[in-house]
Amino acid sequence: MHRTNAVPVSLAEIARIAGVGRAAVSNWRRRHDSFPSRIGGTDVSPQFSLSEVEQWLRDNGKLRDVAGREFLWPRFEALGSRDASGLAIADAARRMRSPRARTTLADLSEEARELAGEAARLGRSDGPRETFEFLLQRWLDTHVRQLSTTPAPLASLMARIALDARLGEGSGGLTVFDPACGTGHLPVAAAEEYTGPDLTLVGCERDPTLAALATARLGFAAEGRADVRTEIVTADALRADPFAGLRADIALCNPPFNERDWGYEELATDQRWTHGLPPRTEPELAWVQHLLTHLRPGGTAVIVLPPAVASRKAGRRIRGSLLRTGMLRAVVALPPGCAQPHSVSLQLWVLRAAPDTPGPPGPVAHDALLVDATRLAKSGGRDQGPDWGTLTDFVRSAVSQLDAPDGELPDGAVRIPLLDLLDDEVDVTPGRYTSAGSDPSGVELAASWAELTESLGQLTDLTQQLSKLGLAEGESRATATVGDLVKAGALTLRAGQQPADATALSHRDTGIPLLTVADLLMDGTPSTEIARGTGPTVAEEGDVVVAGVVRAFRAWVHEGPPIALGPQLYVLRVEPAKLSAHFLAGCLRAPSNGRQAGTHASSSSRVDIRRLHVLQLPLEEQGSYAEVFRHLNAFRRLLSRADALGEQLADDIGDRLSAGGLTTAREATEGRRARPLV
Repeated sequence: MHRTNAVPVSLAEIARIAGVGRAAVSNWRRRHDSFPSRIGGTDVSPQFSLSEVEQWLRDNGKLRDVAGREFLWPRFEALGSRDASGLAIADAARRMRSPRARTTLADLSEEARELAGEAARLGRSDGPRETFEFLLQRWLDTHVRQLSTTPAPLASLMARIALDARLGEGSGGLTVFDPACGTGHLPVAAAEEYTGPDLTLVGCERDPTLAALATARLGFAAEGRADVRTEIVTADALRADPFAGLRADIALCNPPFNERDWGYEELATDQRWTHGLPPRTEPELAWVQHLLTHLRPGGTAVIVLPPAVASRKAGRRIRGSLLRTGMLRAVVALPPGCAQPHSVSLQLWVLRAAPDTPGPPGPVAHDALLVDATRLAKSGGRDQGPDWGTLTDFVRSAVSQLDAPDGELPDGAVRIPLLDLLDDEVDVTPGRYTSAGSDPSGVELAASWAELTESLGQLTDLTQQLSKLGLAEGESRATATVGDLVKAGALTLRAGQQPADATALSHRDTGIPLLTVADLLMDGTPSTEIARGTGPTVAEEGDVVVAGVVRAFRAWVHEGPPIALGPQLYVLRVEPAKLSAHFLAGCLRAPSNGRQAGTHASSSSRVDIRRLHVLQLPLEEQGSYAEVFRHLNAFRRLLSRADALGEQLADDIGDRLSAGGLTTAREATEGRRARPLV
């Protein structure tokens, strides 16, 4: 079925090109006989010819005015490998900035060279930097499983911390160093945050494709600024440091994690290990010491590290030396979701080289600043990420007191004397020392009360609406089973399956969330991701998903990006001319439906989806039922949220009361706590 020389695009890509939802494209395909035929893929994930799709969209007036970049991206993706498309994007960026430049990358194919030239021409008309950033982001999204990047808000936070914490202004402007720069997120963030003159951005990256993209990115950052110099070198910074004599004002780094083959044997006698030879299992401490050797006196480094580095036994000697010499100044525990891996509470270590002051060398006595920002995580799921505005303000407020021993710290930040840290463990995990002060603040309690009040108000409104429903009594109306509706062509039914062996998925390019029954029994958030194509059943936006197990029985209309379904989950795709998805989900969700269709009496029994009953109504009458079903669903969600908020508030206030936190009116006015009863 595949057509030669055709660039394939999926339904999701067509939706992006046209600026509509995936469901709209599916409707076009069903309703228009002229819609292009499938050239590849599967019935569930079909692929179409880009040129045919473009022509059809133009002929039918469904093409956006700004779709040029969207049409361009599938052609980059069709180049095949990660490196081929990445180098082509880098070459396009170089040509956007220098129209007369010729391709110098020998690894580019003739097709890639032509595509880079076309992208450069589009960029010069639509905006060079905007076009490059669009292509780069799509490339990063496509290869997210192979690459680890620093999100822009985190990069900005790190740059601000480093600029705030450095001592003195240095000489000759500001030099920024990143020895593992990837595609250049951190140096670019430093360029955006620094407002002074004479900026030098220096980076190192061992992956040639990433280095080429970083060079292009920094080129745009320096555009129009004569006082900005950039240099990116392709090299392994630990094994063959190309900047051995460099001394930077600030250093920023998000190094590779858990790499055992980082050069332990050949670097055993390296002069950089002034705090001790990093154990083979502690490559992150090698990066820490590498950064310190490249700081000028008083210079500051901020590095992203996994939380285990703060407590692992193998690294306690180096941690102790960093503390005793005053170089490890602060550790900030971030909430999950700040960067990959998103399920882990990563840490920022703030390091500073000793200032160049006269006097004999020796240990420097400093307290360590430990900041626990983990409680600032949002509760809306792993992929939602933190509230970056709140997180940034909190961390900067704490770090601003780094050199103010009497300064007031926000709740969640503490100063710990070195004697308390330099024990047998030398554990610098912030949560270990801030847990005693981790109770919610008055502002947070007030916000929780406000949210609960709002939820109860919405519940009251829904209660009044639902209580006024006119519910007919007497004989029930006719119903049809899901099996009957499948035979009548009103919907299609597909069962979820166990994906391929997870060990075979780590080398795939892109992933898709996998929802399982176990996830539903937890918080409903997919806990794993699989490679696209390995999960045969995928729920698209507008599909009805049903859990076919009594203990987790439910049905809902899926909203958002596609999601793969595991065993005992089912997807029902309705024919819009015959069925409303929300009406179908509401009928299926009835508890009596699941009990009647259950194959056994136990809670572990499965539900025969084909035996579930659906009320028989004409399409024009289904809308009013669907609206009430939506209100019922919102009612359930609000009840659950209000219950969780109420329980948490009761627990928090109970803890405060048990610690003597109640104040009388007079004491509240005077700002004093209540006196003990005895």
